[in-house]
Amino acid sequence: MRDHLQSLGHAYGDFPAHNGLWEMAVKTAHDPLVRMALVPRVLEARGLDAQPAIAGKFESVQDARAVEILGVIERDEIGHVAIGSRWYLYLCHQRGLEPLATFRNLLKQYDAPPLKPPFNLAGRKAGGFSEEELRWLNSL
Repeated sequence: MRDHLQSLGHAYGDFPAHNGLWEMAVKTAHDPLVRMALVPRVLEARGLDAQPAIAGKFESVQDARAVEILGVIERDEIGHVAIGSRWYLYLCHQRGLEPLATFRNLLKQYDAPPLKPPFNLAGRKAGGFSEEELRWLNSL
């Protein structure tokens, strides 16, 4: 991505970006279950949700290299979400917690960014979201 931005006359960091991922990491540093619920399964999963629209914009301006890079980023994000899902489910099981109810409670308790469509349901499924979670997301 850095090299591609440079080829377009920009540097990584030239564009505004929010600090949400880091802020949530700090907010959840006390508990790995909370961290796994909210960093990979909310913030990184949002990257999965946004990817198709962003890739579509680059396709419309015929920037094939950006589309290719976004495909790599999507693959990597699926892996990040999958790792978060694996550990989140493991910790829920270990603590005797129902995963979806716990996830919904943590979203409220930690004032997580709102989950809003469109959702990349295929990407989230590949990232370890259950059918029940996908149905719930689809209902939002």
